[in-house]
Amino acid sequence: MMGLGFVPIFSLALLVSISSAEISNKVGINYGQLGNNLPSPSESVELLKSLKAKRVKIYDANPDILKSLKDTDIQVSIMIPNELIQNISKSQSLSDHWVKTNVVPYYSDVKIRYLLVGNEILTNPDTGTWFNLVPAMRRIKASLKTHKITKIKVGTPSALNVLESSFPPSNGTFRSDISGPIIKPMLRFLDRTKSFFFIDVYPYFAWADNHQNINLDYALFKAKNVTYTDPGTNLTYTNLLDQMLDAVAFAMKRLGYPDVRIFIAETGWPNDGDIDQIGANIYNSATFNRNVIKKLTTKPAIGTPARPGWVIPSIIFALYNENQKPGPGTERHFGLLYPNGTKIYEIDLSGDTPLSEYTKPLPAPTNNEPYKGKIWCMVAKGVNETAVGDALSYACSQGNKTCDAIQTGKECYKPDSLFWHASYAFSSYWAQFKKSGGTCSFNGLATMTPKDPSFGHCKFPGTTL
Repeated sequence: MMGLGFVPIFSLALLVSISSAEISNKVGINYGQLGNNLPSPSESVELLKSLKAKRVKIYDANPDILKSLKDTDIQVSIMIPNELIQNISKSQSLSDHWVKTNVVPYYSDVKIRYLLVGNEILTNPDTGTWFNLVPAMRRIKASLKTHKITKIKVGTPSALNVLESSFPPSNGTFRSDISGPIIKPMLRFLDRTKSFFFIDVYPYFAWADNHQNINLDYALFKAKNVTYTDPGTNLTYTNLLDQMLDAVAFAMKRLGYPDVRIFIAETGWPNDGDIDQIGANIYNSATFNRNVIKKLTTKPAIGTPARPGWVIPSIIFALYNENQKPGPGTERHFGLLYPNGTKIYEIDLSGDTPLSEYTKPLPAPTNNEPYKGKIWCMVAKGVNETAVGDALSYACSQGNKTCDAIQTGKECYKPDSLFWHASYAFSSYWAQFKKSGGTCSFNGLATMTPKDPSFGHCKFPGTTL
């Protein structure tokens, strides 16, 4: 009996050690392409190497990027666009065709290791895609098997808002609208295929939304004497990222899947943002990214309080500041590099550079406290004029007398230029609608300024923060 029992235990131990060895703790980078001034794919791959990235995630299966990654040692994650999920979920032949077209031609020379089905599908209201997500993942896995491709893990990245409760971490619970019908079958698939629960986790946003109660150093891995003890588990936390990751781990455990591994598909800290976006600066960005890399690449692995010693594969967001990303200013300022390829601050994704060797001084942060005062909303530099014209029409059609002052002969009509008319309209719109959720964004066409643009008899409406 002893001999019979020994073999399975030994085999299991061997299996665990092999599977752990396959999971690298090296940090990667998200390579977004929403900019009109970014380097070519081949130049970008050289920049990836200079950052010592061992992984890269792209948000499609761009053939030029994949060709540029040929014969590198960089693990690659590719993505199926959200709009294809519904059709793929219903057609194995379409799934097979996608894999044949976007994976098979590159697989022998490019280390494609992750295939993500959509991006943050469960974040926004359902457009008919939610319930097709897991079936599409199953189809894609079957297609890979058909082509005898065994080294690619299939998953999908989720934002943290898939949780309805994340505090304390032991109370982590998936949203009731997706928990049973979508997340549970997804976890079953991930568990069966030994894949990962891919999560986009940003301590920046958690801190910025609650900066009165969360210590900034705790969010930046700098806190010396700040800890949080979860009353449900007595586990003690020394940083905000661990809290957020463990909330996901407990949510999975609550559904009966305590062992599905977590993969950080995105994390990072913005290096700039709008005037009203607290803490978005180069100092905090460098501090967070350097510290998170140090934590994630330490050997043996640190893990989290609920999962000590677990390797957490991770990918930093993002390679570049992308000037065409919509939304608030932070969205366009998560890069490690400027679009010309120069580093915004010293960074080494391998984790081999000790923190003490980053010797170039960082600019002191000036916006770690909320801005107080008046600000105006202006057209940003270098944006598309046609898009600005459309945004001007939108702003003027929304409010009560929003654009009266820029009508012919009125006090702000001159100078008669698109820039000035749209800037007035943006400021006027924001001043009217900020309290009801209006923003100074206009899909990335606008920027905030503390400098009053008013001149002569023309007074621009401003907004007080």
